This record gives sequence, structure tokens and C-alpha cells, in this order.
Amino acid sequence: MSAGSVSYKRHRFPSELIAHAVWLYFRFPLSFRLIEEMLLERGIVVSYETVRRWSLKFGVAFARSLRRKAARPGDIWHLDEVRVVIHGRPHWLWRAVDQDGYVLDEILQTRRNTKAARRLLTRLLKKQGIRPARLVTDKLGSYGAARRKLRLTVRHLSHKGLNNRAENSHLPLRKRERVMQKFRSPGGCQRFVSVFSAVRNLFVPPHSIDNALSRHIHRIRAFVQWNNATALTA
Repeated sequence: MSAGSVSYKRHRFPSELIAHAVWLYFRFPLSFRLIEEMLLERGIVVSYETVRRWSLKFGVAFARSLRRKAARPGDIWHLDEVRVVIHGRPHWLWRAVDQDGYVLDEILQTRRNTKAARRLLTRLLKKQGIRPARLVTDKLGSYGAARRKLRLTVRHLSHKGLNNRAENSHLPLRKRERVMQKFRSPGGCQRFVSVFSAVRNLFVPPHSIDNALSRHIHRIRAFVQWNNATALTA
């Protein structure tokens, strides 16, 4: 993202502060009020409502830029779905991650059936531009049915014990859901998870990194990419 594609005009606070507040919100399980308090400790008086507006305005644009610069994903796709209750009505958040734990795509739907699974797979194939070497799912029959409808000839492993990668990817979102006291609307949930996952993909080291120095280098590079995405560097 170039400096011209994100505009901080008509905002009285500097762009560095706005981007930092948005990063805090999507990177850590913090409420808007806690971020307000953290900034106040630094002598910066910003209301929690202002932080909320910043997150809504800039979060999606930042995430879009991060995805354009994202590294090539792995070729093993783990698919899973998790139940999300919004205003008393159950929804299902369908998610795909690769073998390194990076979120490839996620979509909130009201159904847990073949049509919903097919929609996830169709989006994945379109966005990734490639077919996976292998699909890994739990025992839900909708995945196999969707694969057959799309005539995917890739190997499909269906076993609950093999799909821990996808199931574990739900845990950070569950923690955020508790902090936020549940999602207010399906659209709000979809917008949040799209930004949340893009930021998490950038800053959380892949599972293949297993030493402190490599993790440190990974995070330094992540901050450089974040600064580019938020138009803080030329």
C-alpha cells in the first residue's frame, strides 16, 4: 500500500498513533476502553469511541494491504467450522488454515451443510489460485460432499485427530469474543475476523520456527511490513 492509498487527513492525531491504536486492538485481547487507558498512561488523551472509529475505518484497508503482500501459503488445507451465537441465533464460522497455521480464509454462514462447505471451498480456490495437495477435515460429511460436487481430485483426510491445526486456530478468536462480550451482528463479526486474522497471520510466527532468534527476526520483519501497510513509510 502506498502512502497515497491510506489517508489520515482531517484526523488531528498523528498517523503513527492511529495505526498503533488499531494494531493494539486487533493484535491483543484488549477492549477499546483498555486501549484508551494505555494511551492515557502515555499522556495521550483519546476516547475509546475514537479508537473504535479508527478500527472501523482503517482496519479493513490495513488487512487488504497485508494480504496483497502475504507470503505464498502452504499446500495443505485444514478446514473446520465453529459455532458463533449472535443475538441468540447460531451461526457457523467456516475457516481454512494451512499447515503453518496461517488463516487462508474464513466466512460466517448460517448453515452447517454441504452448500456452506462448498461456498468455503469455492472461495478458497478462487482466492488462492491453486489447488491444495491435501485437504484435512473432521468427520463432518459436508466437506466430502462439497469436494465431490466441485470435482476436486485432491486427497481428503477426514479424521478429528488430524485436524487439530484448524481447531486450535479458533482459540484466539474465542478469547476475543469473550473480551468483546460476543459479536453484535453477523456483518460486524465478518469484518472483525477478516482484519484480526490478517494481523495475526503477520505477527504470529509459523509453527516451523522453533527458536527465539528466528521468532525475533520474524517479528522485526512483520513490523516493517505493518509500517508499509499502514502507510507509515514511503
